[in-house]
Amino acid sequence: MRLKNDKVENMPNPWTGKGNPYTRQEVRDRLKATLAQKKAIIAAGAGTGISAKFIEKGGADLLIIYNSGRFRMSGHGSTAGLMAYGDANAVAMEIGEFEVLPVVEEIPVICGVHGSDPRRRIWHHLLKVKEMGFSGINNFPTHSIVDGHFRQVLEETGMGFEKEVEMVRIADKMDLFSIVYVATAEEARQMAEAGADAIISHVGTTVGGSIGVTGASCSMDDAVARTNEIVAAAKAVNPDLFFLAHGGPINTPEDVREVLEKADVHGFVGASSLERMGVEESLTNLTKEFKKLTIK
Repeated sequence: MRLKNDKVENMPNPWTGKGNPYTRQEVRDRLKATLAQKKAIIAAGAGTGISAKFIEKGGADLLIIYNSGRFRMSGHGSTAGLMAYGDANAVAMEIGEFEVLPVVEEIPVICGVHGSDPRRRIWHHLLKVKEMGFSGINNFPTHSIVDGHFRQVLEETGMGFEKEVEMVRIADKMDLFSIVYVATAEEARQMAEAGADAIISHVGTTVGGSIGVTGASCSMDDAVARTNEIVAAAKAVNPDLFFLAHGGPINTPEDVREVLEKADVHGFVGASSLERMGVEESLTNLTKEFKKLTIK
């Protein structure tokens, strides 16, 4: 790849037929095709190959790989992905290379990137992400969901949200699809100006299941209101973005249906609500069915 007119020229795709990697425009076209059918866009987090394989069979539009998936599928809360329990960028690349990319057949796979990692030249890391066969990036772990004094310290010491925005600017120059988490209207505006393709309104940690939070950080009405504020701010910059909801009280298909009716969004991003809770429920119920068996 080489820079030309402030853009990175695409290498010829060595793959034939359908499958990863997709170009930025190809990902956008796929999502537009979903909307043209009056269907909601569904993006799903996958922390293992088997999760990815069967989420794809369920018809999801995008798979997102981030380090929290490994913690989630190990029985820990997704917030572990924000802690210093491992190299977030290395974990996401490892899950993609050895577990997810080898088993998916057709669905675009997005790589979670910790844009504020001070040990990496993010432009170089994004080149490796693209070379690996990912079809885009997501800003996770994200500092958008960190608040209070700790957030202030991160911002003041050069490890704040601006690093994630800069990562999206670089991805834009590389013509790499980006789908990003934001928690406020101002963050949405920044990401839209940086060239993001899709904005995810993050309204808090997902409620429910064995390791989810027990109480939503906001009510459904508040989640809808915050999401609409985020969408409006980004849409003022670029009305052609894709908008999705995530987190907090938005958990079940019924919850998502309500948000789609009340908020100006095109779909939903499910991580814990799809991958973890699907496994918890199905394994529990299946085991109970086996335990109903008796012997002579």
